[in-house]
Amino acid sequence: MVMPIDPFNTLPAPDSAAAAHGARLLDHLRAAIADAGGAISFARFMDLALYAPGLGYYRAGARKFGPGGDFVTAPELSPLFSRCLARQCQEILHALGGGEILELGAGTGVMAADILLELRALNALPRRYAILEPSGELRQRQRQTLADRVPELLGRAVWLDAPPGPGFRGVVLGNEVLDALPVERFRVTAHGPRRLTVVWNETSLAWAEGEEDPAVTAAVARIETDLGWRLPEGYCSEYVPYLEDWLRAIAEPLAAGALLFVDYGYPRRAYYHPERADGALLCHYRHRAHADPLILPGLQDITASVDFTAVADAALAAGLEVAGYASQNHFLFGCGLMELLAETDAAGSVHYLEQARQVKLLTLPGEMGDRFQAIALTRNLDIPLRGFAFRDERGRL
Repeated sequence: MVMPIDPFNTLPAPDSAAAAHGARLLDHLRAAIADAGGAISFARFMDLALYAPGLGYYRAGARKFGPGGDFVTAPELSPLFSRCLARQCQEILHALGGGEILELGAGTGVMAADILLELRALNALPRRYAILEPSGELRQRQRQTLADRVPELLGRAVWLDAPPGPGFRGVVLGNEVLDALPVERFRVTAHGPRRLTVVWNETSLAWAEGEEDPAVTAAVARIETDLGWRLPEGYCSEYVPYLEDWLRAIAEPLAAGALLFVDYGYPRRAYYHPERADGALLCHYRHRAHADPLILPGLQDITASVDFTAVADAALAAGLEVAGYASQNHFLFGCGLMELLAETDAAGSVHYLEQARQVKLLTLPGEMGDRFQAIALTRNLDIPLRGFAFRDERGRL
């Protein structure tokens, strides 16, 4: 869902219902700020803005995905994306002698439907297709999508409120999940790094600079040690404070198999490049991207590009192996994207041209091809993964 940033901030005004919803969440945020003594961390703000029950962006009922929402993800852009993921899943499930699939945050359910269709064609259906989805509204949409697209396979789908119990064998999928984990914002000052907090200035939400905090100081010190250079004064960026805890909770049930994440981001040296001095926050509203997370509370998505080096470090801390890392285009090529395109009858020119257009959007540099990355984390799975056969860039992490 990466798109050019709107330099003029020409965002459409919300309708009256959306504005009323935003006002309710703003009241909730103001109360949280007051309860905290006048300021909250940005991680707390982002968590409330996205996940506050009944109010947050992902917990309320507004349409988020697709042409009528705020952004379009790769599975909605082309079924070829999900078919490639299915082929990687098939390889893993075959090596395990069967198993399950768990999708984290399944959006509209389009990816789940297309993966199930492809796995059925490959005679490799999982025992069940579990979906971990916090939004009741999205659960309903996912169930309806599966009922419409694959009614005969709906019985294999199950919705979970928490990660599965111990002994899970199979594949955990997360497409554009990591970018929505709440991040801590910081600024480097002459006296060291400082947390950036969110305050209410009587008329609007605003940024403020917090006092010295040992957790922020230690986190930035670890980043700088890994980089081998100091971040300059005035440098602003972010990190995910609870990444290790989150990944450990997701990975803990995994007895054997893989976690596969696809998202936009960079290895650490690119993430904290001196030229990226304002960080990597990005907001999406009605197919426009901008960099101000403090406006339109509850009505816009708030994301941050992924530090894939941090993901790899968290995986190792959770007892996982990093089994592959590549840009999305190379991952899809490894999973057989061009073979899937070749199966399309070129004589049916309109359909073939549309498929070719979709391939370009998924793979071209400047589109999704190199902005998005794929990383595989495994446990008790000793096979080379086809998605990284074309190119594996673990050395960049």
